[in-house]
Amino acid sequence: MSEIIYPRSARETMSGWVYLPRFIDKIRLHLAGKLHADYQENFTKGFDGAWLKAAGVTAEQMIEVVKNSVTDGQVSDWVAKNIKKSDAEKAAFRDHVFKHGTQGGEVGERLKMRKKAAGIENRDDIQCFIDYMDVDEKRRP
Repeated sequence: MSEIIYPRSARETMSGWVYLPRFIDKIRLHLAGKLHADYQENFTKGFDGAWLKAAGVTAEQMIEVVKNSVTDGQVSDWVAKNIKKSDAEKAAFRDHVFKHGTQGGEVGERLKMRKKAAGIENRDDIQCFIDYMDVDEKRRP
């Protein structure tokens, strides 16, 4: 599989959750056999896994919900009915997503490594992994 179909930006929200639309896209691509190899190693891990943990659902559960839906609205309805998390819990997850890579340490070093490998190590506007993903997936220059 050579053509990459990019999932939505992690910045997009659904049912009060950042990242959820991206995860739904990745699940739909996976189910259709079109999830590019670049995404397969971390499918249901990384940010996907962090969302699952924050939401309190399993990967299998979420895959089944998406599999049995046609529209994002159906998934959103299921999330609203079945995932009972406070606005504060959703905000904590949002903060985790948007700060991932800014704290230094091992994660910060991994972001620096990725930026260097992509030839964008001097881009000070890329502060976290979400910034990097948006550049890598050609959503911003």
